[in-house]
Amino acid sequence: MPLTIDMITIDTGDARKLAEFWTAALGTTIQNDWGEFIVLAPSTESGPALAFQQVPDATPGKNRLHFDSHVPDRLAEVARLVELGAAEVAVHSVPGLVWSVLADPDGNQFCVGQSGEEL
Repeated sequence: MPLTIDMITIDTGDARKLAEFWTAALGTTIQNDWGEFIVLAPSTESGPALAFQQVPDATPGKNRLHFDSHVPDRLAEVARLVELGAAEVAVHSVPGLVWSVLADPDGNQFCVGQSGEEL
């Protein structure tokens, strides 16, 4: 049987704050809440769960793992996420795809892209 990814866990200094941001961003719910370890319900039927684990020390430097998402209206989604507490970091493009790099309230970067869009 092949390996499957059932959950992605993010270390954070404030598990509750990140869980609240990502619950709103993904339109999902908290599945389990153990205070310093919070698990969100998968945002899609086959997707992995997302968890936040409170740790005493932040990892220095740029995160090595990030989320990529694609939406029909990148600018509207970026505005919504910024209103929830994200910060826009950069915008990049290649032919046929534009994406915004954002940072969640803990500084973890993630991307929101739109196919077919031009800068």
